[in-house]
Amino acid sequence: MGAGGRILVTPSSKKSEPDALKRGPCEKPPFTVRDLKKAIPQHCFKRSIPRSFSYLLTDIIVASCFYYVASNYFSLLPQPLSNYLAWPLYWICQGCVLTGVWVIGHECGHHAFSDYRWLDDTVGFISHSFLLVPYFSWKYSHRRHHSNNGNLDKDEAFVPKQKSAVQWYVKYFNNPLGRIVVLTFQFVLGWPLYVTFNVSGRPYEGFACHFFPNSPIFNDSERLQIYISDAGILAVCYGLYRYAASQGMASMIYHYGIPLLIVNFFLVLITYLQHTHPALPKYDSSEWDWIRGALVTIDRDYGILNKVFHHITDTHVAHHLFSTIPHYNATEATKAIKPILGDYYQFDGTPWYVAMYREAKECLYVEPDSEGEKKGVYWFNNKL
Repeated sequence: MGAGGRILVTPSSKKSEPDALKRGPCEKPPFTVRDLKKAIPQHCFKRSIPRSFSYLLTDIIVASCFYYVASNYFSLLPQPLSNYLAWPLYWICQGCVLTGVWVIGHECGHHAFSDYRWLDDTVGFISHSFLLVPYFSWKYSHRRHHSNNGNLDKDEAFVPKQKSAVQWYVKYFNNPLGRIVVLTFQFVLGWPLYVTFNVSGRPYEGFACHFFPNSPIFNDSERLQIYISDAGILAVCYGLYRYAASQGMASMIYHYGIPLLIVNFFLVLITYLQHTHPALPKYDSSEWDWIRGALVTIDRDYGILNKVFHHITDTHVAHHLFSTIPHYNATEATKAIKPILGDYYQFDGTPWYVAMYREAKECLYVEPDSEGEKKGVYWFNNKL
């Protein structure tokens, strides 16, 4: 180990499903953040402006090409081919590429794009505003998520309920059809409901809204930048209004609206699957500490989309430990820390479209450790 401690055996990333669902360790780990940092090659922490911009410009060029082809050639296709093949293919591909743009904005919020915070905030503000994300608002709430990950009392997003807080109607959706309805609602409306009404977020006193500068989510030093976030959203909405007035509402919805729904779908899906898994413990404030909280996340395999999404999907454990590492170095950093993390490293290669249903079934709420020996530790359960 980097600091001369005990080396743990790296678990195979190719786990069977029973192994992947086996509860991970919840005790204080035998390593420190310093041990993990020493194991990572120093160049992984270096941010390159040309390299960071190369990924952003590639995404913009690809998205522009998709838009150009759709706007100039789809009308030349026979209607059945255009309606049932070309447009759905465009929506999916464009949505995936724009999700990559969202991820780069996310990197900017973590100061992982460049060595200059003003440049990171400028790029992040523009890229996120284009996707109707309030950049500074999300940046501050997301920073608190990283500071309190896995803490049932203070985490910001996808905070699971305890059994006593589960609503009476949940049992009526605890069946195959009900889960599909819940997942559809969550993936279509989850993001706008979270940023507008703090749905699935940490409880606050008062109106917790990412668009409201006086929201209890923010402190006094952050409120001015919430106005700037709102101004960015309003500017993009005005641009969309002018586009719809010029090209028609249908064109705006087909070219931008539906791909944006795909972005929101993947944004919620990725976040949900990163922090919801039967193997992951949760902690109350009496037991939580930062390093164990940072490890309450899991890497997933999205196939080719790992690359399209700039590896936010399969390097999220390393991201929670060292959020300023740029995405193009995160894979190497993950490989470096896995031998030290040992069983504390969680990976599940279950296809995402299978995992999202399984987690909706298995992870309805959290309850205290059934053994009664691990005070302050909670696990997911589904028995109502």
